[in-house]
Amino acid sequence: MARKKSDGSLRALVIRFRRVGDAVLAVAACSSLKRSFPGIRVDFVLNEAIAPLFEGHPDIDRVVTFTDTDNANPWRYVRRVFNVMRKTRYDILIDMRATPRTLLFSLFSLRTPFRIGTRKPYSRLLHNYRVADRIDPSLDMVQRDLLLLSPLERLGPLRLDPTFRLYVSDKDRATYRAYMEGKGVDFTKPIVLAAVATRIEGKGWEMERMVGVLRRIIDSFHPQIILNHSGYRELEISLMLYERMDYDPHILPEIEATTLRELRALTSLCDFFFGNEGGPRHIAQALDTPSYAIYPPGISRRLWLPGDSPRHRGISPDDIAPPSPTATRAERFDLVTVDRVWSDLEPMMREYLG
Repeated sequence: MARKKSDGSLRALVIRFRRVGDAVLAVAACSSLKRSFPGIRVDFVLNEAIAPLFEGHPDIDRVVTFTDTDNANPWRYVRRVFNVMRKTRYDILIDMRATPRTLLFSLFSLRTPFRIGTRKPYSRLLHNYRVADRIDPSLDMVQRDLLLLSPLERLGPLRLDPTFRLYVSDKDRATYRAYMEGKGVDFTKPIVLAAVATRIEGKGWEMERMVGVLRRIIDSFHPQIILNHSGYRELEISLMLYERMDYDPHILPEIEATTLRELRALTSLCDFFFGNEGGPRHIAQALDTPSYAIYPPGISRRLWLPGDSPRHRGISPDDIAPPSPTATRAERFDLVTVDRVWSDLEPMMREYLG
């Protein structure tokens, strides 16, 4: 059983490597720990590039980062994990991935009373609490993350909070607003952040259809549209779309968020998010910027669009027709048409853009 430290607090380590979206959704577990056990210290393990998103988060006491070099070099990675676990004696370890690599945190912390992860054949000796990974398919990713806290009922009643939030400091928000104004953004008019490109090739909606929806948005609401992109490939696609739209003046290609910290501020200053599913959409939901996303075949909207909020919606091929073993990926994606998206999107924008 975990015992409180001399200062009366418990210490928890939440391990969530991988990409932006996964990490943002995992915040709900950190917040639930804070609400369930007042005074608990919550440390969050992330890849270094993602860490700026969580600066100043009230439910995260410390972000423990691993660099690309740490992750690429096995010996360096092992040494880094060992040093993290030697530095702090944790009462609770939540291993959200339960991979052979993340099991090292438990290996170097066998005295931690609660070493929790999903049930894997190879985790039996290192995780003393294992939550079934074959669970109700109706549960979204946040609900699945929160299941990992269930063994902690032994410490007291749990107050599970499925909301996941990000926070922007007044300074960051003011600085980025001044940058946007310097680039010609008019804050008396609506601003739409559009994710027209994706990090993974083939995950994004077909460009001509994206153009079709953006033209309808412009014709109906006359917003200022900022194209979100990260890296050269996404920038190239965004510029191609801008050209395809005949350099429409409603699109502001000069506005860029070069870091996740800037993207966090930019998203908080926009009135709506529209585009491909991915990390930026999760950021929008975490900042409660109304959003509508397009989910490609093979990416479950039910799983990756947590909650049931009218402010955050999306569409996937599965919403239109059940998966077919004979249909190609392209055929499945073709089910998502401009008219179908617009029938969902137009009422949302009318409500939130006015």
